[in-house]
Amino acid sequence: MTMRKLVSKVCKEIGFKDITEASDGILAWQAINDAKMPFGLVISDWNMPNATGLDLLKRVRADSRFGKLPFVLVTAEAEQHQIMEAIKAGVSNYVTKPFTSDTLKDKLEAVHKKMTG
Repeated sequence: MTMRKLVSKVCKEIGFKDITEASDGILAWQAINDAKMPFGLVISDWNMPNATGLDLLKRVRADSRFGKLPFVLVTAEAEQHQIMEAIKAGVSNYVTKPFTSDTLKDKLEAVHKKMTG
């Protein structure tokens, strides 16, 4: 199962209904930018072709329409400097691979609490 399918499956399990998948950072940006209904959350892998998850995060944060959009990075990059770079760029939370569905659920719930708290 690909990481994208796993994340999608967990999101469905916790009640997300409208899920859009993109295979790279450029397609993800196009989906966010062109959406008829605004996205409520972005979960992005750090390592994607054409534009990384960090690139996507920076692009989302630079656009005033999406400045408050919750953004979670999934990463195998547990390096402290990379995590700090993501935090500086405005990431809402991050999940380090490998992870369990419970870990992802916990991270998403923490983001939801931050947004509604």
